Amino acid sequence: MNRLKLIFPTLEMEQQALAFRRECFENGETEIQGDGGFDYAENYADWIAKINADLTSEENPYVPATLYFAFDGDKLVGVTQIRHRLNAELLKCNGNIGYHIRPSERRKGYATEMLSLVLKKCRELGLEKVLVSCDNDNFGSAKTILKNGGVLENEVLVDDGAIVQRYWITL
Repeated sequence: MNRLKLIFPTLEMEQQALAFRRECFENGETEIQGDGGFDYAENYADWIAKINADLTSEENPYVPATLYFAFDGDKLVGVTQIRHRLNAELLKCNGNIGYHIRPSERRKGYATEMLSLVLKKCRELGLEKVLVSCDNDNFGSAKTILKNGGVLENEVLVDDGAIVQRYWITL
C-alpha cells in the first residue's frame, strides 16, 4: 500500500507549501527541483494560476507539464513535475521528471515511492519512456532512479559546470 498520494496543488495548500519551501531554504538549498517555479514565486495564488496554465502551455521554451505535491497523510513531503514531452533543453539535461523531497523527510523511501507513482501518471499520459536526470554527486537521487528501472545513458556537462547523469526509464 502506498503511503503517498499525489495531489495537484490548490490554494488551500498554501501554508503547507510555504512551510515546505521555507524548510528547503533554511537547509541551505537555493533551488527546488520539479516545483514549476515555486521556489521563486512571489505570490502563491499567481503560482497556482501558472501551474494550471502549464498543463497546456506551449510557450517557448516550455512544454506542457503537470505538477503534484506528494502527501503522506496531511504532511507535504515532496513535489514533482512531469513534462509531457521533451524539447532540446529538457533532452540535454532536465528530462521529463523533476522531483524534490523536503530535507526532514529524506532517507525514508519517499523519493522512490513518489517516482514510482509519477511513472504511473506518465503511462496515463501515453508516454512510453521518460528521461530522468540528476547531478552526478546526488547519490540518493541516482539510487531512486535506478530502483525505478533507470538505465544510465551518459553524463553531460551543463552550463553551470555541473555534471548531470541522464537515465532512461521504459514504461
